[in-house]
Amino acid sequence: MKAIAVFPGSREVKLIDHPEPAIEAPTQVKLRILEVGVCGTDREICRFEYGTPPPGSDYLVLGHESLGEVVEVGSGVGSLNPGDLVVTMVRRPCDHPDCFACRAGRPDFCYTGDFKERGINKLHGFMTEFVVDEVQYMNPVPAALRDTAVLTEPLTIAEKAVSEVWQIQKRLPWGLPVEAGGATLDYKHRAVVLGAGPVGLLGAMTLLTAGFETYVYSRGSKTQSDFVASIGGIYVESETCSIPQLGDKVGNIDLVYEATGASKFAFDTLAVLGTNGVFIFTGVPGRKGPIELDTDLIMRDLVLKNQVVYGSVNAGKSAYGAAIEDLAKFKQRWPDAAGKLITGRYEMEGFSDLLLGQPTGMKNVITIAK
Repeated sequence: MKAIAVFPGSREVKLIDHPEPAIEAPTQVKLRILEVGVCGTDREICRFEYGTPPPGSDYLVLGHESLGEVVEVGSGVGSLNPGDLVVTMVRRPCDHPDCFACRAGRPDFCYTGDFKERGINKLHGFMTEFVVDEVQYMNPVPAALRDTAVLTEPLTIAEKAVSEVWQIQKRLPWGLPVEAGGATLDYKHRAVVLGAGPVGLLGAMTLLTAGFETYVYSRGSKTQSDFVASIGGIYVESETCSIPQLGDKVGNIDLVYEATGASKFAFDTLAVLGTNGVFIFTGVPGRKGPIELDTDLIMRDLVLKNQVVYGSVNAGKSAYGAAIEDLAKFKQRWPDAAGKLITGRYEMEGFSDLLLGQPTGMKNVITIAK
């Protein structure tokens, strides 16, 4: 069967003939891969910045954002049937018996760093015609979401991050009835999303659905600004609005959701995080030189304003479920919005421009089967 693979040793990316997998255990499921999303991680692997083939293989099949159709199930699988649509999780637990996170089924919090990830680290990915995996890593998708379900995996980034925000902010009296002058006060949550790529825009949709007044702060782009306006967000161009001006425009910023990987831009924006605010890092910057930071200001604000800064990577099964639920909410609230994020669908043979060329559009997808 066909697959798109990277060969780190020879520094090549090729369309290859890859062995078709077969079910080998009662708890496994065989999928026909329908679509695979292309993201910055795939392009970085194709630049040989990272990416590790499985043991014994000189290549790594790419792709971690997938949508598949069940074609066969093992004898012990009762939750899926041929024809069902599923999104498969990316990360697999490490083998260390004392890694509490992995043994608890949460490899997204792995302590050892020896986890595996499909299409990224030591496991072949989804840019191929068929895949076999364990049913526990598969998440059913309603047929009504066929056109947008490939966005599930990037959306899990926001779902995990926002879930953690609510856990952290239980420290505050947001959820308590508060009265002043005879009137009940309703706290207005304000969020700023840094970056208008797919992860940022999906994050904005998630935050709007969660009730935040949501601003997207990024370089000027009519396509992205029109999209943000169409879902009820507020687009702020970084070229014409400085970071201090952003703080004045928004007011008390309760949440900053970083989705750029640009460390200086992110840390500069940390200076306008509001009182009791939370700053979430989701981007992974490339290896560059050090940057200058006003550490006194950062430390002072963290302490005096009760702020929290944390990083969030990968996602557990609950985040996949939340992402699928939110995609359904997006379709109901904004019938065409999520679909507009996918600006191009391409055949496998067109992989070169997508993976090795300059990125175009908002989100591109490789169609494996129809």
